[in-house]
Amino acid sequence: MPRFHRFAIALVLSTSLVAAGPALAKAKEAKPAPIADLVKAVDIPYQSFTLDNGLRVIVHEDRKAPVVAVSVWYRVGSKNEPAGKTGFAHLFEHLMFNGSENAPGDFFEPLQQVGATDFNGTTNVDRTNYFETVPTGALDRALFLESDRMGHLLGGITQEKLDNQRGVVQNEKRQGDNNPFGLLRYEIFENLFPKGHPYHHSTIGSMADLNTASLADVKTWFTDNYGPNNAVLVLAGDVDLATAKAKVTEWFGDIPRGPEVKAPQTSVPTLPAPLAKEVKDLVPTTRLYRMWAIPGLNDADSVPLQMAVAVLGGLSSSRLDNAMVRKDPVAVSVAAGAQTMEDAGFLIVQADVKPGVDPKVVGDKLDSEIANFLATGPTADELQRAAASYLGGTIAGLESVGGFGGKAVTLAEGALYSNNPAYYKVELDRLAKVTPEQAKAVANKWMSRPAFSLTYTPGERTEGGENRGGAVTDAKAVGVAPDRYWNPALGDVGPDSSGVGATSIADRSHMPTVAGLKALDFPAIERAKLKNGIEVVFARRATVPTVQVAVSFDAGYAADPHNALGTQSLMLSLMDEGTTSRDSIAFAEAKERLGAQIDGSASADETVFELFALKPNLSASLGLLADYIRNPAFDGKELDRVRAQQLNRLKSELNNPNAIAGRVLMPVLYGADHPYGIPPSGLGDAAAVTAATRDQLAAFHDAWIRPDNARIFVVGDTTLKDVTKELDAAFGDWKAPAGAKPEKHFEIAIPKPQPRILLVDRPKSPQSVILAGKVLDAKGGDRLEVLRSANDIFGGDFLSRFNMDLRETKGWSYGVRSRITSDQDRVSWIVAAPVQADRTGDSIKAFQSDLKEFLGDKGVTKEELERTVNGSVRELPGSFETSGDVLGGMRQIVKFSRPDNYYETLPATYEAMTAAEVDAAARGALSSGDLVYVVVGDAAVVKPQLDGLGLPVEIAKPTN
Repeated sequence: MPRFHRFAIALVLSTSLVAAGPALAKAKEAKPAPIADLVKAVDIPYQSFTLDNGLRVIVHEDRKAPVVAVSVWYRVGSKNEPAGKTGFAHLFEHLMFNGSENAPGDFFEPLQQVGATDFNGTTNVDRTNYFETVPTGALDRALFLESDRMGHLLGGITQEKLDNQRGVVQNEKRQGDNNPFGLLRYEIFENLFPKGHPYHHSTIGSMADLNTASLADVKTWFTDNYGPNNAVLVLAGDVDLATAKAKVTEWFGDIPRGPEVKAPQTSVPTLPAPLAKEVKDLVPTTRLYRMWAIPGLNDADSVPLQMAVAVLGGLSSSRLDNAMVRKDPVAVSVAAGAQTMEDAGFLIVQADVKPGVDPKVVGDKLDSEIANFLATGPTADELQRAAASYLGGTIAGLESVGGFGGKAVTLAEGALYSNNPAYYKVELDRLAKVTPEQAKAVANKWMSRPAFSLTYTPGERTEGGENRGGAVTDAKAVGVAPDRYWNPALGDVGPDSSGVGATSIADRSHMPTVAGLKALDFPAIERAKLKNGIEVVFARRATVPTVQVAVSFDAGYAADPHNALGTQSLMLSLMDEGTTSRDSIAFAEAKERLGAQIDGSASADETVFELFALKPNLSASLGLLADYIRNPAFDGKELDRVRAQQLNRLKSELNNPNAIAGRVLMPVLYGADHPYGIPPSGLGDAAAVTAATRDQLAAFHDAWIRPDNARIFVVGDTTLKDVTKELDAAFGDWKAPAGAKPEKHFEIAIPKPQPRILLVDRPKSPQSVILAGKVLDAKGGDRLEVLRSANDIFGGDFLSRFNMDLRETKGWSYGVRSRITSDQDRVSWIVAAPVQADRTGDSIKAFQSDLKEFLGDKGVTKEELERTVNGSVRELPGSFETSGDVLGGMRQIVKFSRPDNYYETLPATYEAMTAAEVDAAARGALSSGDLVYVVVGDAAVVKPQLDGLGLPVEIAKPTN
């Protein structure tokens, strides 16, 4: 589905949950690093060349890990679709994974065999891309696969594959539509962009258009759009220019040029008059939107506009947050952000109405605050905070070579959209130079125009998405716009633009071998203790000038009192409302100035406070983190607002089919008295959240958030000696209270399974969400590698039997999975299957049949074992590419008391596995006869299908 331009600061389709604390004096802040210095730190050196067939190649050398990101971007997206063919670009992306002439099987098979990470493909309005990060020794195989589907695809496309992937895509559409606000994507594009505009329709398209796609259409789409002259290939990682030239020429050099692709004519539309619309949906509270179409990413107004919008509603200290959530809390959340595409974009401002407040009052205040902002514009300090916040995330992204983000994506976007792989430097230069006057002028230019006002009102959804996403263009509206068309002949911006001829024809008679693979070299783990005894676990990673810190407490949602579920979530939210020395506004502003991110979160077992800091600002950022953890204000005046926000999130969860299923299943599996027998989100129940007091939350903090219950993990560009000194300054004088640490009681008996189907009625759902599960006789710290490999083969990854059956063979789902949880105590086996509503019963039958065969006479095959072992071993170096990856690995090592070299020992563990051992592990732990099923769907459609499955069917409701 569409992914928009990297510069967007706010996630405009999500909600902001920041509120205010007491108006306390602001502590003296350390001076942050200048924005100009941070901008200088953002650099992605590259070299480039162009083949005679027009393929543009960009090479970035990064030797920190033995992996190479391969990213192929085609300049074709849903805006190129003619009338009656909506959804076609995305459908074709799916087909590109189903085999080519010389690699006829599913492309995920050879990619998993080599240990590829981050392999996938995406489509948006402007482009389609395919990417994988592979071990250096597997680069030839990745290039073989990408070049084979670029130059040798047509013979691999069949009617059977088309029909199957059509079903998969339609279930992807149903899955998106089935969620609260799932139809919003149609409202945005259909109302901001008029009929005839290439952005008028959603990338997912309409069911009717998908149904009409023929095999001839598919082949024409390929020959018209997938030539090398319409593509950019980026290689980033453990590769140099000479190697890249030789390999790319070998694999891609003989592919002929394709037709010159005609770009559709585009414009930035303005509504002729204000437009208002109200829709109903299963949402927790009324949500108000104000929307405008805005210029595309190459426009000089784009960056200043996004900076202005960040100040308005993208920062946690934004104008809207302060006015409507903190000072006059008429809304439970607000947000604003600008999403830019190549030729246009959209700006969205939104507010979730606080229950009990008249939506008109909120709408009037929202409009008034927008008008006030346009009248005053942002201040220089606000722009500095917006810039520092953005740059922190940008610098962190430089650590990854590829995937959905990373350096390969940045270079490819610049080359494809702006004819400049280093276009990010243009944007950053504009960011550093934005003035308050410029931001104010640009905001007025675009936001003073007529707005599309959309109101989402809670209620039964009155329409589905089956017929949405179409109505694309008039045929005459698709034409040539030379000024918007990227011409490969324009050359490259990089230091090497020499043309390379096709000097050889690749041998495609067999898959290239994989050779020279390097083993994982996990960073050395060092340890120290602070003056008060807190253990520090450290690993040095100096690739980018950042430091990541996690202060972990042995608490988690399992520590919630069972008569007060949701206590910890409410505590964490109230902690965001300020400390004893900074109110929430001052705290948010301090983080933003430093480009730091500080967040509190919890899992079943741990409560964790995390910091992302820029190296120049580390000391001040650690001071903020310590203040946040040690000195929360817990201001009672703010509790009602925080409570209203959590109740709103809880109502939202009770409208989400996946969350509903989890809330029903986990208490049934573990029992209501077990620490894990709670709704897994930790939001608790409405009665307990409503009854919680300020003193109760402070007491929970005092009991669990204490230095003798903590560990500190650090990864980044510093040393153990230096960071220990700084941590001692921040935490070393923190004294533990006199009482003993509290305990979680896992000795509570787990109920004997009662196999049955619990049906939750959700009328008019186009899909059913199926969860099935059981508690295993194992703990998270046990050696479960063999069992987890068995689960991978059955349902744990894309190529698993269950997923291939329901998605790739039957086309009933966008994807199904099974997993073994990673809890400290007893783990569970959970199967998740979102399926089209009319195949709910058949999907359960298929699951039971697949599992019976897997546990019976059709156990693990030689090929499945080889694929699983190879993938598990070879993906390890790529799995710990970033500091965040290493931080997560270190936390798992400590949580489960594993040796420091645990990940480096895994290859021997995997390579010693036999099919008999994997079968034995599966047969000893997995089964179908003792599973409890939860189905969330339209009971009128689903219940008749379930009644014939031989299991009791009970109507259930999630706990409120």
